Amino acid sequence: MALIELKKITKIYDDTAVPVQALKDVDLIIEKEEFTAIVGPSGSGKTTLLNIIGGLDKPTSGNIIIDETDISTFKTDQMIDFRLHNIGFVFQAYNLIPVFTAKENVEFIMLLQGVEKEERERTAVELLTAVDLSDRINSKPTELSGGQQQRVAVARALASKPSFVLADEPTANLDSVTANNLLDIMEKLNKEHKMTFIFSTHDARVIKRAHRVVTLRDGAIESDVITDNAMANAN
Repeated sequence: MALIELKKITKIYDDTAVPVQALKDVDLIIEKEEFTAIVGPSGSGKTTLLNIIGGLDKPTSGNIIIDETDISTFKTDQMIDFRLHNIGFVFQAYNLIPVFTAKENVEFIMLLQGVEKEERERTAVELLTAVDLSDRINSKPTELSGGQQQRVAVARALASKPSFVLADEPTANLDSVTANNLLDIMEKLNKEHKMTFIFSTHDARVIKRAHRVVTLRDGAIESDVITDNAMANAN
């Protein structure tokens, strides 16, 4: 059963002097437990596609079906609630709250969900331990390296127990060692905890690890390839 199904997704930005068609009749199915990279040159539409899957942007036309729910016509408050309970986000810029510790940043999503304090704290510590930050749970973002901040962002993305995680250029600001360590963690979460990851990326390091590579060009899917990694992961 499909986790995500996009049907004839078109996105036109018409608030500019010349309207821009960012996506053109995109059909895409993502199954549970995938580790998928959406790639393509700048302007190809990959970030727009990720934002539409995540409900951060609305398509001009087409349908977005997630876990058998069509979110295409959701009103703003419905979409906010759906994102909170179903989708984890990892952004290139981390988007951590600077006055919060790592643990408090991870707890924040659960606070919005109404999770009790004791469970929030326990879950936050477990998630930070899972991303190798058990010794930095009380550190604020300014006291952490870029790679550590990104790992906090991954832990925060998982805190809501989402159906899947969307990662927009998660390794763009990281050196090779840090990027590969982060990808190791994400692969482990994918394989051992069956977490679905969808990346928007230019990064060859991410593409090399992906089990499926969807290439966009000029707003349309140019190719959709299952990689050898998918077969290796299944064994």
